[in-house]
Amino acid sequence: MIYLDNSATTRLYPEVLAAMLPYLQEEYGNPSSKYYTLAKNAQRAVEESREAVAKLIHATPEEIVFTCGSTESTNMILKGVADYRKLYEKKGNHIITSKAEHHATLNTCKYLNGELYSNHDASFSLLGSVPKVDRGFRVSFLDVNQYAQVDPSVFEKEICSDSILASFIWGNNEVGSLNNISLLGTIAKQHDVRLHIDGTQVVGKMDIDVNQLPVDFMSISAHKLHGPKGIGAAYIHGDMYGLPPITSFMHGGEQENGMRAGTLAVHNIVGFGKAAQIALQHQEERIRALKKLDASVRALLEAHCNVEVLGDPFNHIPGLFSIVVKTKSFDNERFIRRVSEKIAVSTGSACTAGMPSHVLQAMGREDDVSRVIRISLSERNTIDDVRQLLELL
Repeated sequence: MIYLDNSATTRLYPEVLAAMLPYLQEEYGNPSSKYYTLAKNAQRAVEESREAVAKLIHATPEEIVFTCGSTESTNMILKGVADYRKLYEKKGNHIITSKAEHHATLNTCKYLNGELYSNHDASFSLLGSVPKVDRGFRVSFLDVNQYAQVDPSVFEKEICSDSILASFIWGNNEVGSLNNISLLGTIAKQHDVRLHIDGTQVVGKMDIDVNQLPVDFMSISAHKLHGPKGIGAAYIHGDMYGLPPITSFMHGGEQENGMRAGTLAVHNIVGFGKAAQIALQHQEERIRALKKLDASVRALLEAHCNVEVLGDPFNHIPGLFSIVVKTKSFDNERFIRRVSEKIAVSTGSACTAGMPSHVLQAMGREDDVSRVIRISLSERNTIDDVRQLLELL
């Protein structure tokens, strides 16, 4: 099968699996236990992996908190920071995001401002119509441009004296456009607004140095860079006094500095660390290969008379393409089912399967929802893979 859905998940590197296996078998110790060898080995493996993940983005190990993935990282950061700044710092209650975010951000923000009852809109709840709950936060959902990007000037105009937190996706998971994180972060800093970035789709595909970015928090998932599913990290920017205080997301034990209780999944953490190590070792080579492939595929797609490429043509995640098939009768769901034995491709985000794309709606392209195909490549794909997709189209 030709695999063109790397933004949904990537194939586990064999070296990653090999690194994980001992911690599923003979090295089964709990890293929170004390003194005996199995516990010490597990603890050492966790800290070595934390260091490897930190090095990938030029952070310090202390700034990496392990979670089960980007969705948990985003929930932990948004709820924890908002709660702490409002209740303890008495700073305000205003949060800013955009209409083109991943649902991990959108639904967390809707929860905070009382629009979301559980994981679905109240109108679809099994409990019937549920009144809006006042949780004490106000959220602004910014419009985006035709590429699904946030205009920094629009962001700055929305900031007020009660603004405490902003959250934006770095690389859009549906159309690939990159936000100007440096400028958005600079604006946030000027107004004492904490900035969270969803870095899920860009970590491992770009050279990232958090010391050069005005960013306070970032979400990361291992399975986007050939690591295992079910493990991710929250980057929390620290200073000489340590990490900024946020309300704990999961209460229980004192794991992860008390911010995220629960026994650590050592095998997954080790896999994450190995994937990060490989990504860093081959970063220049991988980025160069992806950019070269990106340019070739973009030229191929733009020359095709029956497809239109969405997203920013210059500032985008290398290897991620969202295309509109111009044939009016085309149905992307039907097409994907028909070719499912030959090729793996998607209509958009795996987290919004079966739902109309809110990103396309925010871009003003809601009429194209049923004709969009997302192609997401790794450095192991070739241009012939995309040619075969076009032939099937």
